[in-house]
Amino acid sequence: LFYAPEEPYQLSKEALYSIGGVLKHVSAFTAVTNPIVNSYKRIVPGFEAPVYLAWSLANRSALIRVPAKRGVATRIELRSPDPSCNPYMALSVILGAILDGIENKIQPPEQVEENIYEMTPKELKAANINSLPGTLYEAVELLKKDDVVKDSLGEHILNEFVISKGIEWDRYRTYVTQWELDAYLSNY
Repeated sequence: LFYAPEEPYQLSKEALYSIGGVLKHVSAFTAVTNPIVNSYKRIVPGFEAPVYLAWSLANRSALIRVPAKRGVATRIELRSPDPSCNPYMALSVILGAILDGIENKIQPPEQVEENIYEMTPKELKAANINSLPGTLYEAVELLKKDDVVKDSLGEHILNEFVISKGIEWDRYRTYVTQWELDAYLSNY
Protein backbone atom coordinates (compact mmCIF):
# COMPACT_ATOMS: atom_id res chain seq x y z
CA LEU A 1 0.00 0.00 0.00
CA PHE A 2 2.83 2.43 0.80
CA TYR A 3 5.10 1.57 -2.17
CA ALA A 4 4.74 3.54 -5.41
CA PRO A 5 7.88 3.24 -7.56
CA GLU A 6 6.79 6.06 -9.89
CA GLU A 7 6.19 8.62 -7.12
CA PRO A 8 8.71 10.89 -5.37
CA TYR A 9 10.57 8.97 -2.66
CA GLN A 10 8.75 5.89 -4.04
CA LEU A 11 6.01 6.57 -1.48
CA SER A 12 2.33 6.27 -2.37
CA LYS A 13 -0.19 8.97 -1.61
CA GLU A 14 -1.52 6.69 1.15
CA ALA A 15 1.93 6.61 2.75
CA LEU A 16 2.18 10.40 2.68
CA TYR A 17 -1.39 10.82 3.97
CA SER A 18 -0.58 8.34 6.75
CA ILE A 19 2.40 10.46 7.77
CA GLY A 20 0.18 13.55 7.64
CA GLY A 21 -2.44 11.91 9.84
CA VAL A 22 0.08 10.72 12.40
CA LEU A 23 1.74 14.15 12.59
CA LYS A 24 -1.66 15.80 13.00
CA HIS A 25 -2.74 13.56 15.89
CA VAL A 26 0.51 12.46 17.56
CA SER A 27 0.47 15.14 20.24
CA ALA A 28 -2.98 13.93 21.32
CA PHE A 29 -2.21 10.22 21.23
CA THR A 30 1.11 10.66 23.03
CA ALA A 31 -0.82 10.24 26.30
CA VAL A 32 -1.52 6.66 25.14
CA THR A 33 1.86 5.84 23.57
CA ASN A 34 3.78 7.44 26.46
CA PRO A 35 1.41 6.82 29.37
CA ILE A 36 3.46 7.33 32.53
CA VAL A 37 5.05 10.40 34.08
CA ASN A 38 8.53 9.02 33.47
CA SER A 39 7.81 8.73 29.75
CA TYR A 40 8.30 12.47 29.55
CA LYS A 41 11.77 12.31 31.04
CA ARG A 42 12.82 10.43 27.90
CA ILE A 43 11.15 12.62 25.29
CA VAL A 44 12.83 15.94 25.95
CA PRO A 45 14.62 18.19 23.45
CA GLY A 46 18.36 17.66 23.21
CA PHE A 47 18.41 13.94 23.97
CA GLU A 48 18.25 10.92 21.67
CA ALA A 49 14.53 10.20 21.75
CA PRO A 50 12.57 11.90 18.98
CA VAL A 51 10.51 14.81 20.21
CA TYR A 52 10.07 17.02 17.13
CA LEU A 53 7.00 16.70 14.90
CA ALA A 54 8.70 16.02 11.59
CA TRP A 55 9.38 13.17 9.19
CA SER A 56 12.36 12.14 7.15
CA LEU A 57 13.68 9.46 4.86
CA ALA A 58 16.88 9.00 6.84
CA ASN A 59 17.09 11.57 9.60
CA ARG A 60 17.05 9.90 13.01
CA SER A 61 16.14 13.17 14.75
CA ALA A 62 12.68 13.11 13.13
CA LEU A 63 9.67 11.62 14.89
CA ILE A 64 8.68 9.61 11.82
CA ARG A 65 11.35 7.90 9.76
CA VAL A 66 10.85 6.15 6.44
CA PRO A 67 13.49 3.41 6.16
CA ALA A 68 15.34 3.13 2.83
CA LYS A 69 13.99 -0.35 2.02
CA ARG A 70 11.25 -0.24 -0.62
CA GLY A 71 8.89 -2.71 -2.24
CA VAL A 72 6.85 -4.78 0.21
CA ALA A 73 9.12 -3.47 3.02
CA THR A 74 8.06 0.15 2.50
CA ARG A 75 6.85 1.48 5.83
CA ILE A 76 6.92 4.36 8.25
CA GLU A 77 8.38 4.18 11.74
CA LEU A 78 6.91 6.18 14.58
CA ARG A 79 9.78 6.50 17.03
CA SER A 80 8.15 7.96 20.15
CA PRO A 81 6.11 5.18 21.84
CA ASP A 82 7.73 3.72 24.91
CA PRO A 83 7.53 0.19 26.29
CA SER A 84 5.15 1.14 29.09
CA CYS A 85 2.26 1.65 26.68
CA ASN A 86 -0.58 -0.78 26.19
CA PRO A 87 0.12 -2.07 22.66
CA TYR A 88 -3.57 -2.55 21.84
CA MET A 89 -4.46 1.00 22.80
CA ALA A 90 -1.36 2.36 21.06
CA LEU A 91 -2.13 0.53 17.81
CA SER A 92 -5.73 1.71 17.98
CA VAL A 93 -4.86 5.40 18.21
CA ILE A 94 -2.04 5.18 15.67
CA LEU A 95 -4.26 3.39 13.16
CA GLY A 96 -7.03 5.92 13.83
CA ALA A 97 -4.61 8.72 12.96
CA ILE A 98 -3.42 6.89 9.84
CA LEU A 99 -6.97 6.26 8.64
CA ASP A 100 -7.90 9.89 9.27
CA GLY A 101 -4.87 10.93 7.22
CA ILE A 102 -5.85 8.67 4.31
CA GLU A 103 -9.59 9.46 4.42
CA ASN A 104 -9.05 13.22 4.63
CA LYS A 105 -5.96 13.33 2.39
CA ILE A 106 -3.87 15.07 5.04
CA GLN A 107 -0.65 16.18 3.38
CA PRO A 108 2.46 16.03 5.56
CA PRO A 109 4.91 18.91 5.63
CA GLU A 110 8.11 18.55 3.62
CA GLN A 111 10.52 16.00 5.04
CA VAL A 112 13.34 17.41 7.15
CA GLU A 113 16.85 16.46 6.14
CA GLU A 114 18.68 18.68 8.64
CA ASN A 115 19.57 17.40 12.10
CA ILE A 116 16.63 18.76 14.07
CA TYR A 117 18.50 18.32 17.37
CA GLU A 118 21.00 20.95 16.23
CA MET A 119 18.39 23.51 15.18
CA THR A 120 17.94 26.59 17.34
CA PRO A 121 14.50 27.50 18.72
CA LYS A 122 14.35 30.24 16.07
CA GLU A 123 15.13 27.75 13.28
CA LEU A 124 12.53 25.31 14.63
CA LYS A 125 9.91 28.05 14.66
CA ALA A 126 10.82 29.17 11.12
CA ALA A 127 10.51 25.55 9.92
CA ASN A 128 7.18 25.21 11.78
CA ILE A 129 8.50 22.23 13.74
CA ASN A 130 6.71 21.74 17.05
CA SER A 131 7.48 19.20 19.74
CA LEU A 132 5.58 16.51 21.60
CA PRO A 133 3.87 17.36 24.89
CA GLY A 134 6.30 17.87 27.75
CA THR A 135 4.29 16.19 30.51
CA LEU A 136 1.66 13.53 30.98
CA TYR A 137 -0.77 16.23 32.08
CA GLU A 138 -0.24 18.21 28.86
CA ALA A 139 -0.63 15.05 26.76
CA VAL A 140 -3.91 14.07 28.46
CA GLU A 141 -5.28 17.58 27.95
CA LEU A 142 -4.48 17.32 24.22
CA LEU A 143 -6.03 13.83 24.09
CA LYS A 144 -9.31 15.17 25.50
CA LYS A 145 -9.54 17.66 22.59
CA ASP A 146 -8.90 15.28 19.68
CA ASP A 147 -12.05 13.57 18.37
CA VAL A 148 -10.17 11.11 16.13
CA VAL A 149 -8.04 9.83 18.99
CA LYS A 150 -11.00 9.76 21.39
CA ASP A 151 -13.09 7.79 18.88
CA SER A 152 -10.20 5.34 18.37
CA LEU A 153 -10.29 4.49 22.06
CA GLY A 154 -14.05 4.43 22.52
CA GLU A 155 -15.95 6.24 25.25
CA HIS A 156 -15.49 3.71 28.04
CA ILE A 157 -11.74 3.21 27.63
CA LEU A 158 -11.22 6.93 27.07
CA ASN A 159 -13.05 7.90 30.26
CA GLU A 160 -11.28 5.30 32.40
CA PHE A 161 -7.90 6.21 30.92
CA VAL A 162 -8.38 9.95 31.51
CA ILE A 163 -9.53 9.36 35.10
CA SER A 164 -6.60 7.06 35.90
CA LYS A 165 -4.04 9.39 34.32
CA GLY A 166 -5.52 12.32 36.27
CA ILE A 167 -5.07 10.39 39.51
CA GLU A 168 -1.54 9.42 38.50
CA TRP A 169 -0.64 13.03 37.63
CA ASP A 170 -2.04 14.34 40.94
CA ARG A 171 -0.07 11.75 42.91
CA TYR A 172 3.09 12.64 40.98
CA ARG A 173 2.82 16.41 41.25
CA THR A 174 2.12 16.35 44.99
CA TYR A 175 4.86 13.88 45.90
CA VAL A 176 8.00 15.45 47.39
CA THR A 177 11.10 13.64 46.15
CA GLN A 178 14.45 13.21 47.83
CA TRP A 179 15.98 15.45 45.19
CA GLU A 180 13.65 18.28 46.23
CA LEU A 181 14.51 17.78 49.89
CA ASP A 182 18.22 17.79 49.11
CA ALA A 183 17.99 20.80 46.79
CA TYR A 184 15.64 23.03 48.76
CA LEU A 185 15.19 22.06 52.41
CA SER A 186 18.40 23.59 53.74
CA ASN A 187 18.22 26.58 51.37
CA TYR A 188 14.70 27.73 52.12
